[in-house]
Amino acid sequence: MSDTAATALLERLVRTPSVSGSEDAAVRAFVETAAASGLACEIDEAGNGIARRGNAAATKRIALLGHIDTVPGEIPVRIEHGVLHGRGSVDAKGPLAAMLSAATRASVSGNVAIDVIAAVGEEADSLGARFVRDRIQPDACIIGEPSGWDGVTLGYKGCLRVRARCERPAAHSAGPDPSAADTLHAWWTSVRARIEELSGNATGAFERIQATILSMGTARDGLVETGVLEAGFRLPVSIGPDELAAALRALAGDAIEIECRGAERACRSDRNDAVLRALAGGVRSVGGKPRMKVKTGTADFNVVAPVWACPIAAYGPGDSSLDHTPEERLSIDEYLRSVRVLVHAIEALAHELIGEPS
Repeated sequence: MSDTAATALLERLVRTPSVSGSEDAAVRAFVETAAASGLACEIDEAGNGIARRGNAAATKRIALLGHIDTVPGEIPVRIEHGVLHGRGSVDAKGPLAAMLSAATRASVSGNVAIDVIAAVGEEADSLGARFVRDRIQPDACIIGEPSGWDGVTLGYKGCLRVRARCERPAAHSAGPDPSAADTLHAWWTSVRARIEELSGNATGAFERIQATILSMGTARDGLVETGVLEAGFRLPVSIGPDELAAALRALAGDAIEIECRGAERACRSDRNDAVLRALAGGVRSVGGKPRMKVKTGTADFNVVAPVWACPIAAYGPGDSSLDHTPEERLSIDEYLRSVRVLVHAIEALAHELIGEPS
């Protein structure tokens, strides 16, 4: 796929709306472009677009897993001064388009197959990645997420979403008993103290537990008073969501009901990981100095890494600080540079997987 075709692919994907749950048109655009480039394509039962290069007899498989859905918020799509503006240009249609473009260009042995996956639902519940996770077993994986053309992401924090609910008989505010809001506030204070204990002496954001109140409110019907607190937690590798949930419930006792959802473990690859090395080599091949990163958010990386247990890292063009913002935009030059990085990385990784010198 030429630079012109790669740019046209990116613009087509960004121009095709694909808010989580409504990705069909964008998936079709992805599949049509991939098929025109000679790849075998399908749309699976979850709605993911799959583009495959190689045959069933290949002994090694590389998964290039990106996501095609976006958060809401329409941004007029345009190219100005070499920059593409539009929802999804960074998160994460730019990385996905770069992976598909690179997969068509890379020179690999017939013993290596490549799956490029346009996953649905990453911004919601990672439905697409969970479906694929349980149906293939790649030997290496690159996750398509913005890292900057010279950046490589080796880890993401875990997460847990918690709903704490306190219900008690309605009482006069002048009475001696704490209100539902008082009870939740006291619980949250104890939670913050426990988090400090669990985080220990860790100082970096990636190594500490982060806790945020997302919403809090109370309601009274004259007989019952109810308080609800919604909180989000970002977790380091050192503590899993089940362990944190148990600690939260212990602090709540019988006064507060705790409901947990959205649990993901933190994942971090070793710096000697084969995918990290291949991507770092790709950055160097186009004159850059690789920057290794960890992120405090979560991604499909968290969903597939514990199950696939293969070399894995995340890579893609774009400034991740623009994710989900009205200013989302991507430099075409950066995008095309990232394609060249990925071509080099795929080729180097393929050689390593089958034991051939690159």
